[in-house]
Amino acid sequence: MLDHPIARIENLRVSFLTKDGPVVGVKDVSFDVNAGETVCIVGESGSGKSVSSLSLMRLIEYGGGTIAGGRMLFDRKEGGEIDLAQTDQSLMRTIRGNEIGMIFQEPMTALNPVFTVGRQLAEGLRVHRGMDKAQARARSLELLKEVRIPEAERRLDQYPHELSGGMRQRVVIAMALACAPRLLIADEPTTALDVTIQAEILALMDRLKRETGTAVIFITHDMSVVAQMADRVVVMFRGTKVEEGPVEQIFEAPTHDYTKALLAAVPKLGEMRGTAYPEPMKLLGHDASAVKPIVGSEDLLLEVKGLTTRFSVKGGFFRRTIANVHAVEDLSFTLNRGRTLSLVGESGCGKSTAGRSILRLVEPSAGEVDLDGVDIMALDAAALRRARVDMQMVFQDPFASLNPQMKLADQVAEPMRNYGLVSRSEMDDRVAMLFDRVELPRSFLRRFPHELSGGQRQRVAIARALALNPKLIVADEAVSALDVSVQAQVLNLMMELQAELGLSYLFISHDMAVVERVSHDVAVMYLGRIVERGPRRAVFEDPQHPYTQALLKAVPIADPRRRKSEKDLNFKPIPSPIHPVDHDPGPSVYHEVTPGHFVLTSDSGY
Repeated sequence: MLDHPIARIENLRVSFLTKDGPVVGVKDVSFDVNAGETVCIVGESGSGKSVSSLSLMRLIEYGGGTIAGGRMLFDRKEGGEIDLAQTDQSLMRTIRGNEIGMIFQEPMTALNPVFTVGRQLAEGLRVHRGMDKAQARARSLELLKEVRIPEAERRLDQYPHELSGGMRQRVVIAMALACAPRLLIADEPTTALDVTIQAEILALMDRLKRETGTAVIFITHDMSVVAQMADRVVVMFRGTKVEEGPVEQIFEAPTHDYTKALLAAVPKLGEMRGTAYPEPMKLLGHDASAVKPIVGSEDLLLEVKGLTTRFSVKGGFFRRTIANVHAVEDLSFTLNRGRTLSLVGESGCGKSTAGRSILRLVEPSAGEVDLDGVDIMALDAAALRRARVDMQMVFQDPFASLNPQMKLADQVAEPMRNYGLVSRSEMDDRVAMLFDRVELPRSFLRRFPHELSGGQRQRVAIARALALNPKLIVADEAVSALDVSVQAQVLNLMMELQAELGLSYLFISHDMAVVERVSHDVAVMYLGRIVERGPRRAVFEDPQHPYTQALLKAVPIADPRRRKSEKDLNFKPIPSPIHPVDHDPGPSVYHEVTPGHFVLTSDSGY
């Protein structure tokens, strides 16, 4: 490792001009990055971590910010050290992409939807490296192979919307690495990805860093990713740096209260070992003696048998059905009152479709759904509407599921108004009580969704789901987009409500550590089928199916001394769920390993 840092940020100060005057986004932040070193910047939304990276790229000016003070020294390949804060934009265009690469958080917005992947990869090579069309295409193909994209030749001529989220993120990484930059800035590059794809991308970035000696600034709010990737850690809180040190020191002996609180809020895989029931997390500043396990009951609430959902693929001149997407295939399970069943698996395994099919938001092709003695599949439209009182859903993205033009009080009251269950005077009291329940101040009743943070919006969505006193709540990735500490608070809230009100949750997630914390029972899905299900303890402590074992192996652990190496990961590419119309996949056959712990025996392609 070189002594001379590639980048030095000294007393950086960034301000934004708003209607109410200037707001400081980052104040007096300083840190260095050496060659071949990964510096992780951690903190929650709004802590200023992305602002720091966009300032280094001088992209902050395009987002309404100004660099109000400080120096950003960058050691160029040729030409020595320059202060990026003073560099004019024409020189920055040469440096951007060529000497400093950036991987953005959201791959769909970082890629241009109207150009092919090959053209977007070639653009940087032709601008910065002066390659001709054929050379740029050959190098683009090499880059796609480096980031392990299957069928790379075909992908070059495809458009971004034709690739999965994980593949798009790999394309963005390939673009950032195209010109072999000296410094790579990765802004939450794995936040929206599955455990398995995240593990592969982290291993890939680590390998590329070792091979090329690139310096990496890695921005994330996921402490287990920090433990996996970092050499040094910078902790940010409300625009200032509160702590910096080697990764082991930050995890094992944090000094600042905020760092301690951040680490306490991280669910760690394996910390529930030996416990039979889920229990809320012991957060700093909360009364730990109030934490009690949630036992649930033996009373059956939901029974699903042979649920199958297929989507037709139309084509040809007459738009006939030429194939089917087998999204959910022969799904069967039961859920008791006051208990949580988690459906886990990667994107595209059918878990969200399964949740929506049970509520008949998506019409299933076959199967039975029995909710508290009511056959949901046999109901007509009017009866189904009445039955929806008992089953509610909390969606992944609270901003998309709330109406931007309605006040929050009206949104929470809307289900009650629709069903006419309570009088007008009772309604206001009940809405206020629901806000108290989800720990939101009553002053928020008159606010609109855009005035809240992500975690607060998700609490409103939970309050709205509780408005009708449902028996079942389907939570579809309800906490995956939230910061660690907010996620911990929302999970604790959901578990406290379960203990108080006897709610049953169908919890859909790809975060294994969260699932271990909240579940009574777990069902692992792969390609539309449940490959393993049983009590949480049995599935996590004695996984039998090779897919469950691979999934658990891929989860990064929030301990820098237990890092995963690339050879730990053995994922096969997921086969296509699209089959010809006459394809008969056959029933799912299970083998009972221990009482209640079932493993798929029929050959399901894994």
